[in-house]
Amino acid sequence: MRLLRRKPKDDEPVDMNARSPETGLKYKDLALLGQMLRAGADLTKPRHALYYLYFGSPDVANSGADEARAAGYDCNVGDPLPEYPGHWSLICERHDVVLDIDGVRSADDLFQGIADRHQGDFDGWEAAV
Repeated sequence: MRLLRRKPKDDEPVDMNARSPETGLKYKDLALLGQMLRAGADLTKPRHALYYLYFGSPDVANSGADEARAAGYDCNVGDPLPEYPGHWSLICERHDVVLDIDGVRSADDLFQGIADRHQGDFDGWEAAV
């Protein structure tokens, strides 16, 4: 199965946050999965994955962490970096993530939903190859 398609012939830029009509995955997620496959990853095997979110206060970040914990993730709220005052980080992780289409779409829906409900930003994810 091809995960990535060639750019449309009209040379319009692709919005990497838009979702593929075939898979429902964001194009940036498809690109990351493609990189992992090229590096030799077997995406059917569970692996460690991290998800990054940012919120406007520690209380809101902790509320987001509570939602992610209820879904089975370990979470850590961090203080803002000096160059990003007012942006508390929330890092969520699991060691048993399967990166098939359903798994990636479910995690994206979970974390985008948490960010949307709490006026935060879901910045993306990374996973072990």
